[in-house]
Amino acid sequence: MSAASVPLRRVLVVGAVMLLSPLGCASTGVARTDSEQPTSRDVSAPRPKWGLVIHGGAGVISRENLSPEREAEVRAALTRSLQAGHAVLAGGGSALDAVSAAVRILEDSPYFNAGKGAVFTHDGVNELDAAIMDGTTRKAGAVAGLRHVKNPISLARLVMEQSPHVMMVGEGAEAFAKSQGVELVDPKYFFTEDRWQGLQRALEKERSRQPSSSLPSGYDPVSGDHKFGTVGAVALDQAGALAAATSTGGMTNKRYGRVGDSPIIGAGTYADARCAVSATGHGEFFIRYTVARDICARVEYQNVPLPEAADVVINDVLVKVGGEGGVIAMDREGNVAMPFNSAGMYRGYVGEDGQPSVAIFRDALGGPP
Repeated sequence: MSAASVPLRRVLVVGAVMLLSPLGCASTGVARTDSEQPTSRDVSAPRPKWGLVIHGGAGVISRENLSPEREAEVRAALTRSLQAGHAVLAGGGSALDAVSAAVRILEDSPYFNAGKGAVFTHDGVNELDAAIMDGTTRKAGAVAGLRHVKNPISLARLVMEQSPHVMMVGEGAEAFAKSQGVELVDPKYFFTEDRWQGLQRALEKERSRQPSSSLPSGYDPVSGDHKFGTVGAVALDQAGALAAATSTGGMTNKRYGRVGDSPIIGAGTYADARCAVSATGHGEFFIRYTVARDICARVEYQNVPLPEAADVVINDVLVKVGGEGGVIAMDREGNVAMPFNSAGMYRGYVGEDGQPSVAIFRDALGGPP
């Protein structure tokens, strides 16, 4: 071998490393802040990725109208939801199983406007909506206008997995539920005194010649809070798959079979291989601006970081047109976003360490952002 060939070999080796680096062969490609730079103890440790984010609704959730006892109960319910989802993920379960488990906990709680805690329509009944989406396959299932299904998110998943359809509504959806052995309940199951009094106060405002259209959308006559009752979850599992799920009881005093954004794929619920989103807010705006899909599209087509994409849509696009609410979102790197343009949003996060963090107001979550 000639002496001249040695420098050439070195040049080729260095060049190969430089070419491979952008592909992740010589670098993770994940930017870190100074405080996140690996130490000698964690250089070889994999970066925690999988986790779960949940929400229980957004709006003007005021401290003065939320008693310490109720706040403690709400936080406990959010924590149980996170723990249920984490148990699935920690055991190697799928993101779909995790979001399903987390949302069912919230549907079974009387403190959130979904399932057991659903609000009443103008006619004094409860109508429930839900949706779920698998980010790996982009398969989705959605249901709306349910009156007897105990856990709408479970039926939405069956629509996705056991039918050729994406959405079913009303009596047809409940007929499908019966064929699938889904748990049905008497409508009395959904009755809660708080929600019933909320309807009565809304009706009284109508009788005092204040039309419902003049009330703040999402107004809760019981507490005086202006909030959007929805629950949702997004998850990234150990296999790198994403999923999203959302469930709601709609709006107090709604009429005419109104359906909001929660069961609309791309509006209140969306997941693909890069991004998963569940929304809560003034549904009409989230539908018209396809909020959930818009966030993921910015990640996909513009290569915008998830937190930035979510923040722009919620705090710029929606704010400019008067749309109120928030979202929870995760990307395939495990990055989390929880922006909201209202005073508060029930929300929580749990990562692979199993330590749940929850928040309601504009206080720190006590965990990842």
